[in-house]
Amino acid sequence: MFYWFLKWVALGPLLRVVFRPESSGLEHVPDDGPAILACNHLSYSDWLFMPLALPRRVTFVAKAEYFTAPGLKGWLQKTFFSGSGQVPIDRSGADAAAGALLAAKRVLGEGGLFGIFPEGTRSHDGRLYRGKTGVARLALETGVPVIPVAVVGTDVVAPPGKKFGRLTRPVVRFGEPLDFSRYEGLENDRYILRSITDEIMYEIMRLSEQEYVDLYAGRAKELAKAARDGKDVPAAPDAGRRAS
Repeated sequence: MFYWFLKWVALGPLLRVVFRPESSGLEHVPDDGPAILACNHLSYSDWLFMPLALPRRVTFVAKAEYFTAPGLKGWLQKTFFSGSGQVPIDRSGADAAAGALLAAKRVLGEGGLFGIFPEGTRSHDGRLYRGKTGVARLALETGVPVIPVAVVGTDVVAPPGKKFGRLTRPVVRFGEPLDFSRYEGLENDRYILRSITDEIMYEIMRLSEQEYVDLYAGRAKELAKAARDGKDVPAAPDAGRRAS
């Protein structure tokens, strides 16, 4: 109820009036049934503007810390995130990635739309970075189509490192669903996972018209910070591993 209250009464109308967001490709999102929405990640406001374009609920995963903080602030935070379409990462798996996969499977198993940011973190400079293969594994293990999504302009509304930017008209573009059923049973093949992920990222790049960088966003942030600080950064532990 809180999700729909925010979307249609409280927050949604305000965002529509102030920012007048545009959308295209809505016909590619099914009216019912499960689908994975794989989106680029420019700003914390992405998870507001992307679902705003759709009549259906979109569920994302969020850090468990958002749901476990103590006191009144913690309760308000938990109420907001759970009510606005976020679910905590289930840490019963081996790690956070496994927990996110379990949460996603529950949402998709109930016929819902699951939103995921394959880059894993926000882009610090507006470019599109290498996707992590969790989205590919999720697609193969559930047999659900992946719909590439591009948000444009949200990094102007809420730039990295700032809560507010300046007014602009965000755009959300939905691409044609990607079917990976031809790879059924190969969810443990890291080369297949990398190939699927790269295909998804290519479609996101085509929709967003971003410059693509074949580097993980988190690593790129480390390098950028080191350059600012005049420090050397050691080689990443997974350097050269294309399917991690």
